[in-house]
Amino acid sequence: MKRLVSAFVLSAVAVVVSNAMASTPAPSRTILVFGDSISAGFGIRVEQGWVSLLQRKLESQGYGYRVVNASASGETTAGGLARLPRALAVQKPVIVILELGGNDGLRALPVVQMRSNLMRMVTLSNAAGAKVLLVGMRMPPNYGPVYTQQFHAVYDDVSKYFRIPLVPFLLNDVALNGNLMQADGLHPNVEGQPKLLENIWPQLAKMLTE
Repeated sequence: MKRLVSAFVLSAVAVVVSNAMASTPAPSRTILVFGDSISAGFGIRVEQGWVSLLQRKLESQGYGYRVVNASASGETTAGGLARLPRALAVQKPVIVILELGGNDGLRALPVVQMRSNLMRMVTLSNAAGAKVLLVGMRMPPNYGPVYTQQFHAVYDDVSKYFRIPLVPFLLNDVALNGNLMQADGLHPNVEGQPKLLENIWPQLAKMLTE
């Protein structure tokens, strides 16, 4: 009788442990969004930003990823390069969405240094086992044709050198639409956030299925 009871108890415990293990979700792979104020959600609530919309889209479509937003308002490529090693070590992402350079351009910083910083960040991300999606920006024409062309070419150069996917302009179909921009003319409003995600998604979706 004791043996029968013991066997029953052991069987019950095994079922409980098995059920507990089955109900425990597998560790999520991490997508690290590493950008400036546009990705940080300047002027809007965090949950309204395109990064939060991305997390919800991934969940609704059954992708096993968690999104970590390490973006910082005012960030330049130099500041991002200084912060990135720790972010990679802590978050251990499999994908890095690199959206930096806009503040370099607004401050008219040398494009040579911007290119070097971006290339170094891609190298660090790859060395940490992460694939990179590079997200580009563009400068308004009042910065002059020479600087604006050189600035935009940086993203193409980095993308081609590392053979990584590129979103040429995050604010495509947003920047010139007053209904989608905040009063400062620099940051998208709440209505513009879904369009930012729409601009990101085609390239990111390819990476998710590789």
